[in-house]
Amino acid sequence: MVEGGYYGIGNILSQWESIGAFDYLLPFLLIFALVFAILNKTNVLGEGNRAINVIISLAIGLLALQGGFVQRFFKPLFPRFAMGLAVLLVLLILVALFINLDEQKYWNYGFGGIAAIAGIIAVSNAFKDYGYYSLGYWGDNAGWIIGGILIVGVIIAVSVAGGKKK
Repeated sequence: MVEGGYYGIGNILSQWESIGAFDYLLPFLLIFALVFAILNKTNVLGEGNRAINVIISLAIGLLALQGGFVQRFFKPLFPRFAMGLAVLLVLLILVALFINLDEQKYWNYGFGGIAAIAGIIAVSNAFKDYGYYSLGYWGDNAGWIIGGILIVGVIIAVSVAGGKKK
């Protein structure tokens, strides 16, 4: 019996971790789904070859589980990726609250740039943990650099948006 006499979400996640769901099942499903979606969307093998797409996706998904790649690359990548998405989500909410709907479309370019920078930092740090690559100074101070760019960008955006109104 589990402490407290019930199964909480924490206990269920611990059980999943103990059976390897996070080390093998979820990474396999993610890689399989991505490869399958790419093969279906691009029609590289022609239309109507779903069975071949499934076989190729299955093979690539299973091969990706070999050699500790999941533990050294995927595990560091996705928490960092989630942090970047959380920051982007907060910024999107703030813009939606304070900026007119007509002006929001211009902010999307900035958010695309922020998302690209966050993605590059997440991937480069995952490679650093894997032992391949490091951004050095830029990676160590990315938070300060991005924060400074955001502050300057907000100041510029507010000053430009505060122009004459019709």
